[in-house]
Order: sequence, then C-alpha cells, then structure tokens
Amino acid sequence: MSHKHLHLLQTIFHDPISANIHWREVESLLNHLGATVEASHGARFRIVLNRQEFFLHHPHNSTTCAKQDIKHLRECLARAGVTLSAYEDSRQ
Repeated sequence: MSHKHLHLLQTIFHDPISANIHWREVESLLNHLGATVEASHGARFRIVLNRQEFFLHHPHNSTTCAKQDIKHLRECLARAGVTLSAYEDSRQ
C-alpha cells in the first residue's frame, strides 16, 4: 500500500473525524483495495469490497466528504475486513 493510501486510511479511522477528506481520494483508496465502485442512483455509489456491499454518497456542493459520510465509510470498511492495524503491520 502506498504511503498516500495508508495516510488516508489512518485519517479515516482517526478520532475526531476529519472534515478534510476528498471524494476522489476515497474513490482511489477503494479502487486500490480492490473494490468495485459503480455509479448508482443520483449521487449514490454502489461499492462492493470483500463481498460486502454498501452505498456511499458523493458530496453535492463540495469535493470534501461530510463527517457522517466518513463515519459511514469507516463502518463499512470495518465490516469488509479492512482494518488500519492490518495495513500498518504490513508496512513494518
């Protein structure tokens, strides 16, 4: 995993939740993790990662994701088995 993707994953799982995470970075991370990202209805995107399906909303009037969207992303990644510790351990 690249340093950039690892840093983004750390930011997603860090408390308090950051309000400065860009959608294009999230999409790039998901693609790197092997997820399928498909446009769905409106601003919704269907994500399939490790046989887990979830939906994310593209920000409407901004390029940055809302805190509640990052919280939802964090929960979805955890359900799909993506943990920060697994990727930090592989870098050492």
